[in-house]
Amino acid sequence: MILVAQVSDTHFDLGARNAERVERVLAFIADLQRRPDAILVTGDVTDSGKPDQYAEARMALKSDIPVYAIPGNHDDRAAFRTALLGEPASTAPINHAHRVGELTVALLDSSIPGESSGRLSDETYDWLRGVLAAAPADAPVLLALHHPPAHLFSPVIDGISLTEPDRLAELVAGDKRIVGVITGHAHSSVATTFGGRPLLVAPSTASVLGGEWELDLPHRVMDYAPDPALALHAIDENLRMTTHFRSVPMGGWIGVQPR
Repeated sequence: MILVAQVSDTHFDLGARNAERVERVLAFIADLQRRPDAILVTGDVTDSGKPDQYAEARMALKSDIPVYAIPGNHDDRAAFRTALLGEPASTAPINHAHRVGELTVALLDSSIPGESSGRLSDETYDWLRGVLAAAPADAPVLLALHHPPAHLFSPVIDGISLTEPDRLAELVAGDKRIVGVITGHAHSSVATTFGGRPLLVAPSTASVLGGEWELDLPHRVMDYAPDPALALHAIDENLRMTTHFRSVPMGGWIGVQPR
């Protein structure tokens, strides 16, 4: 089994609250009896893409477990590259792939500089086809991006989700090695299907957005009360992905039922 932790929408903003919540989640991950093989951060690492926010994120996300991140719509590609990846500044898509045991993880940059919605460029599709061509023929592949490629019944997110999702769905449906697609952006734990595979949307560590049955726009949109949360994806030898969503109590562990 390969275990991957997914942390999303951390929104580092130089404030103590969001940073503390991420630190609590990272501590939870580090304390697991079976530690994950990798931690994926699926976008909106910072709240407004400022260099000092990335410096804060770099310190908070330090771990002896490999951490791989992609940008979201709140991020800045140039600052992301220099601060988190140690690369020269560039506005080109930040796509990268990693082998995690037998698993190939392809992280796709769906951000569009200056916009809230997402898109995968022709350059990104060409890159992904190359990754798939190089991946082992009988080993699992996991795709990660920020913007969900499906309708989530969210009055906030559905208008700024991934454009042209059918193009990605065709690619996913055509490769049996792809065990699932994981995203962020929605600030909510969501499970659905896409291209015949699981589509799992991770919660945010910072806040929660509800579905259309619970939001009252423009009021009561973002809920900052719930504890931070993450997703844990287990990929087994049968190319099946099982996901657990877990909240991390800011008040600590309580092992005895309160009366």
